[in-house]
Amino acid sequence: MTDEQMAGAGSGAASPAGGALGGATVPPVSPGPPAAPPRPLDPIDRSIVRLLQADGRASIRSVAEQVHVSRANAYARINRLIDDGVIRGFTARVNHERAGQGASAYITLKIVQNSWRTVREQLRELPGAAHIALVSGDFDVLLLVHTPDNRTLRELVLTRLQSIPEVLSTRTLLVFEETDLLARDQTAGPTITED
Repeated sequence: MTDEQMAGAGSGAASPAGGALGGATVPPVSPGPPAAPPRPLDPIDRSIVRLLQADGRASIRSVAEQVHVSRANAYARINRLIDDGVIRGFTARVNHERAGQGASAYITLKIVQNSWRTVREQLRELPGAAHIALVSGDFDVLLLVHTPDNRTLRELVLTRLQSIPEVLSTRTLLVFEETDLLARDQTAGPTITED
């Protein structure tokens, strides 16, 4: 059932055939300095990335020991991964239910053609928005949200999302259970400790 059907007749806009990408070309990203071509990661780089995904607070020493390189080499590799944009930052993985956000949902959106940048900026402002992606297929945007409860989720979808003029239709997929695949890395190997 679409969110418009959930809200009742007249509360959602009809969706024309095709979405944001329906036969049109996405406008190019604003020009800037040319990006360096991606540098292929070797097995050591991939191991470092996996370790830091499992524990972003890992010390240089523990990373170096686990991938069997010197501390200087590990330090240089991590800095290069950051400079190359492979590592975009360090963050905490949160148990949303324990953090008071017991309702999670993936929401698909069909949007007005060529309105991705406008919609993206409005979605960034939504409370609980965790991930936004422009995708191909039957819909245009995939949005992951975490809210305190289903009532708040309903309000977010039926009031906030559907009031965005460029959003033509939405569909909400409730998340019943999640498995954090990165958590496997923490239990598979030794615990990384700080210096």
